[in-house]
Amino acid sequence: MSGQPIIVWFTQDLRLGDNACLHAAVASGHPVLPVYILDDVTPGAFVMGGASRWWLHRSLAALAASLEKLGGRLIIRRGEPGKQLGEMIAQTGAKAVHFSRGYAPWSGELEKQVASACERNGADCKRFSGFLLHEPEAIRTGSDGPYRVYTPFSRKCLASPPSRGPRPAPASIDLYAGDISGDSLDDLGLYRGQTDWAARFAGRWSPGEAGAQEKLVHFLDQAVGNYAETRNLPGVAGTSRLSPHLHFGEISPLQCWSATQHAVATAPQSIDRGSQVFEKELLWREFSYHLLHHWPTLPTDPFKPEFGDFPWRQDAEKLNCWQRGMTGFPIVDAGMRELWATGWMHNRVRMIVASFLVKNLRISWQLGEQWFWDTLVDADIGANAASWQWVAGCGADAAPYFRIFNPVLQGEKFDRQGDYVRRWVPELQGMPARYIHKPWLAPADTLASAGVVPGSSYPRPIVDLGETRNAALAAYKTIRKPETTT
Repeated sequence: MSGQPIIVWFTQDLRLGDNACLHAAVASGHPVLPVYILDDVTPGAFVMGGASRWWLHRSLAALAASLEKLGGRLIIRRGEPGKQLGEMIAQTGAKAVHFSRGYAPWSGELEKQVASACERNGADCKRFSGFLLHEPEAIRTGSDGPYRVYTPFSRKCLASPPSRGPRPAPASIDLYAGDISGDSLDDLGLYRGQTDWAARFAGRWSPGEAGAQEKLVHFLDQAVGNYAETRNLPGVAGTSRLSPHLHFGEISPLQCWSATQHAVATAPQSIDRGSQVFEKELLWREFSYHLLHHWPTLPTDPFKPEFGDFPWRQDAEKLNCWQRGMTGFPIVDAGMRELWATGWMHNRVRMIVASFLVKNLRISWQLGEQWFWDTLVDADIGANAASWQWVAGCGADAAPYFRIFNPVLQGEKFDRQGDYVRRWVPELQGMPARYIHKPWLAPADTLASAGVVPGSSYPRPIVDLGETRNAALAAYKTIRKPETTT
């Protein structure tokens, strides 16, 4: 067996199971050199947010522990990947570099730099898929173009199911035993455990491949059957919470898809409806990356160009109220506080708080996107951009701008008894369900009984819903294209 190693450059694929680049390296018969490079220098790349850095620290620790059990170690470095990989090829005489494909706007140029470094040092460069079920180029319209609408895109995906099942993690890996330098995980300074908001995340999440599998098994055992109904109810544990695990590649979408299909086939009672809705949510993730690949400015520019002239408001005070969960609208405040406390927010509530920001406050979606990027453990460049643009009405297949979520009605519909609000807005724990989503309308004796002092113990609403709705619609009219007649 040749002593030349194959470098497996882990990117957003922090797992051993169903990892195509790792499996190919193991199958080659060459020793495997596992590497992770923290890239915070590539021009144009988004700087990773604080919550993501907390997650990455623990995910890398979990991957390193898995490799140690197999007799090796994860080499960790920081810097420009092309330069770092070039140095490691020269030092070890590596035969090849294997890595998983990226889809961020800067990924293509970064991968070209890595390929050039390999060529200069006489190593093969091999890129593999696995972050998506379908590569963005593979799903095309009848006129051979990219899709702009989710429903036909999802139908095309469903008509092209995965052709294979997920690969299990290698039982053993011939890991490179040569001496090579690397940093410690703590040297990266991702998260040192200092007292800050992320210190509360640890009791709620288990980053890493094992944690991802536990989440998937629990969801398929306990929640998928009712997923079609409970996924919209923030007060119950009705969603998978797999999004951060998928984002960091601790589990592949193929593993999720295959396990869901197996659950449907073996469940003692039908879970078809819930499983189909879950699969469509996986395909929304696919659609987000399909859009990002074909329209790489999606994270920064409105998909519909006319929204470039939308009269957004600059209001730092109200933006701060929104970020802190102090708007006076309980379902909005509950969502923003859940985000701050856990690094995650229920999807239905994400739509409510986003609509409130871009329509009732008329603050640009890019500012909301940036806040989510910093505070979400599942901050995903494709889904974050596509979802914010969807709510703002400026994205592909977006909800019309004039569809404005009323936070009171949304709360009364999806958190009928107020359980979610009471969990995250403890000032309102004593409010009866009738007024939990509109405490400013409660009679004085009800407020007194609940211990609520408007403007003191809990803020009064920072805007009037009716007035801001009308103002938003008026603003929208200023950019609408005039209708043409024939």
